[in-house]
Amino acid sequence: MSTFSITALCREFDVTARALRFYEAEGLLSPERRGQARLYSAKDRFRLSLIVRGKRLGFSLGEIADLIDLYDPRDGGAAQLDRSLAAVAMRMDQLQRQRAEIDLVLAELSEVRAAMRQRRDDLPAGPGRLPKADDYDKLLRARVDGDVSAHARTQ
Repeated sequence: MSTFSITALCREFDVTARALRFYEAEGLLSPERRGQARLYSAKDRFRLSLIVRGKRLGFSLGEIADLIDLYDPRDGGAAQLDRSLAAVAMRMDQLQRQRAEIDLVLAELSEVRAAMRQRRDDLPAGPGRLPKADDYDKLLRARVDGDVSAHARTQ
């Protein structure tokens, strides 16, 4: 039976020893103790790989623990796979909604930036001729409120 030191797992999975000890305290890993040393089994190593991957995919530690704990060799892991499939689908939906929101914000920021640049280009050159904060506030409020006529008045 192969065992792994805390240092070896930290290097392999790019995690800190503190993180491993935390996962142990949370009951996700159960290394063997030999004096002060912790020796991790192949099962612990596999569980750590699932934890690291789950965290990278945006799952909470509680969600990861729930999914790991569902494993039952008697059903070949079917219950775990079913729940994992549902969790992954939900996470994908969440990320797709976030992407759509980000795309909308980016588009709006591009519009605001273009309007600000145009406004800046339309100003006479020279020191002391920069628009006042109120002008920017009106421009942004018009964009946020969708009031095109207010936007036109600030032009």
